[in-house]
Amino acid sequence: MSRPFLNEPTRGADAPRVELPGVDVLRFVAVAAVLYSHIAFYLIDDLGTGWWGIDLVYEVFVAGAGLNQHLSSVGVSAFMMLTGLLITRSAIRQDRGKFLIARAARLLPAFWVSILAAIVLVRLGINGMFSGHTTVSNSEAFLSFFLGAFFLKPQVIVLGVTWTLAAQISFYLWCVAGRSLLRSAPVAVPMLGAVLCMLVLLYNLYVPEPYAVPFLSKIASTLPTLFLGQIVYLGWAGLISLRAVIVALLTQVSVIVMATDIHVYWAGSRYLWTVMVVFAVVVLVARYDGRFARSGLVVWVATRSYCIYLTHTLVMYRIYENTVGTVGTTAAVALLVLGCGLVAEVLYRSVEVPAARWIKNRWLTPKPVAAEERAAAMTRA
Repeated sequence: MSRPFLNEPTRGADAPRVELPGVDVLRFVAVAAVLYSHIAFYLIDDLGTGWWGIDLVYEVFVAGAGLNQHLSSVGVSAFMMLTGLLITRSAIRQDRGKFLIARAARLLPAFWVSILAAIVLVRLGINGMFSGHTTVSNSEAFLSFFLGAFFLKPQVIVLGVTWTLAAQISFYLWCVAGRSLLRSAPVAVPMLGAVLCMLVLLYNLYVPEPYAVPFLSKIASTLPTLFLGQIVYLGWAGLISLRAVIVALLTQVSVIVMATDIHVYWAGSRYLWTVMVVFAVVVLVARYDGRFARSGLVVWVATRSYCIYLTHTLVMYRIYENTVGTVGTTAAVALLVLGCGLVAEVLYRSVEVPAARWIKNRWLTPKPVAAEERAAAMTRA
């Protein structure tokens, strides 16, 4: 009699490398989708205008492919799946402390600088809030540096896109808590994660105010996209069987269906289909190794994708409104994209790379043994 798939033999501790040469292409696509989504929302929903590029995308991807309006959640879902796909191996191989330090080195410095810039721009009256507030208090600003303002009721949001970091950090902490399972029964981690997400959704559905925490539902409804990427890695790495992959995927689908039924998603009723399309693209493209994947533009966007994601809403609206009257919509959109790229480049070169290097050198790089310590060790030997 075969053992249940949760206990199937694995090589979890080995966590073999899976070659993913197409990851940069996926990051490029995700960045393009996020930029497009915010441009479309701004022009159509905020300004009540339009653009031929939006009409084209609508015909091909919304009316044609059935994706969410304005490609809502396409870019975020792609980024989340890539996180699950790329980070799971590190979560298995690294000890808990080093894993969390490495993640902090990657995320926090650029995030904190972006939050500071958002607060300054709001207080100077240059940018508005991403919630129904006109300004941000000192305590709300402090909470924003730790994503705490998202948990306030009502939310206080100085930089809306950073909500996804709460889902990413939750995923990291779940992997850390379940590291032993990742090494012994890997499929249990995404499956138990799906159960936890369902419990959170049910909690906020049935527990009345003021005890409900609505933002937790947003995290719980986003985590399945991270688990989908994790499941793909576990399957490609040979750590779980095809049967386990299928069952684990279905548990994530169940969470997405539940979240859709109780109207957690703001992106619309096509969320499950949109996520499945993104999932198929990730699976098909992640191992693509063509010329396009190595092109200079793709590599540049991919390496700056996090900084682009953090900063684009800080500058894109002001660039557009100050240029469209002079150059027209298409040129203003082009200048908007160019401006977002330039700001991201500054953040990438001045903050993300040097800060991550300093943190890793300070906390992760083994310190060289001093000459006298080496000599003493040789003497004792």
